[in-house]
Amino acid sequence: MADDELEAIRQQRMAELQAKHGVRTKSCETETDMRNSILAQVLDQSARARLSNLALVKPEKAKAVENYLIQMARFGKLGGKISETGLIEILEKVSQQTEKKTTVKFNRRRVMDSDDEDD
Repeated sequence: MADDELEAIRQQRMAELQAKHGVRTKSCETETDMRNSILAQVLDQSARARLSNLALVKPEKAKAVENYLIQMARFGKLGGKISETGLIEILEKVSQQTEKKTTVKFNRRRVMDSDDEDD
């Protein structure tokens, strides 16, 4: 009897997990579909190809540009479809905003040196 009850509990738990996972997958798919449809309305074919190429190389930057374009589209700041040159300008703006400046600082250690003895 204990084995049957345990198996029933396992099956019930597995069904719950599958149901939760299925809901998450569907919500992610609809979100992705919405993003793609908005980007298809906003970008022309060459700009869309450039953005997909960028997504292969630098997915973080592509995601940032997509978010920027979707936000502009939602607020109605885009006049029409963005061409490839317009996308290049947007990419330059985003790269300037996210540009990391690297600085190198040398900390030199003072070691007993023969030059110190001459003083």
